[in-house]
Amino acid sequence: MKKNTFSMIDENGNEVVYDVLFTFENEETNKNYIVYTDNHKDETGNIEVYASIYDPEDPKSKLEAIKTEKEWKVIETILDTLQEEVRKKATEENNEQ
Repeated sequence: MKKNTFSMIDENGNEVVYDVLFTFENEETNKNYIVYTDNHKDETGNIEVYASIYDPEDPKSKLEAIKTEKEWKVIETILDTLQEEVRKKATEENNEQ
């Protein structure tokens, strides 16, 4: 499986490579979103995940900040659903062993 990655320059001038977790279009907002990670863990050991608005038609477009609570709620709901599916699959695989 080919990994979908992109890189950006951080505030210190360092190139950071990000893994794209998923993208989606929200028909209600008529915007496209990208959810991604640099695989760093926060202080509680969770992998940090970021999300932005992007233009899938323009590979050179800049990522835009998500500004509304409603947009964040949609992304959080999708992440929660995916995380639950991963947990269920892991539990099923452990039970089969």
